Amino acid sequence: MEMQTKYFTTSEAKKTLPLVKQIVKDILFKSRELRLLAEDLGKLAESDPNIIKMMGELKAYLKEIEELGCYYKDWSFSIGLVDFPSVIKGNEVFLCWRSDEEDISWYHTTDEGYQGRKPIPDDYL
Repeated sequence: MEMQTKYFTTSEAKKTLPLVKQIVKDILFKSRELRLLAEDLGKLAESDPNIIKMMGELKAYLKEIEELGCYYKDWSFSIGLVDFPSVIKGNEVFLCWRSDEEDISWYHTTDEGYQGRKPIPDDYL
């Protein structure tokens, strides 16, 4: 069963942001922890029970983001990038937030990606 896309108004996305911030903080922390442990273990890492447990925790955090209707987009696990599906001026877009930003102030079209970020128009804030 395919989930239907949830579209956020800017206001709804901003109300969700405190929870998203906490989950992203957990994702970034867990991924750093995982990376350090994997480096210490070397080739044995993939079969280590701690690694397997931490991978499960990381997947659970990512699933939490997804269940909110958002998309986690930082697969290097360095900046904590999250997209919120939205509609601006009749076009499907992503409201775009990264973990070092206080608020959601940027968006990009679905085909431009992060490099195409633009300020959210005032009448959509």
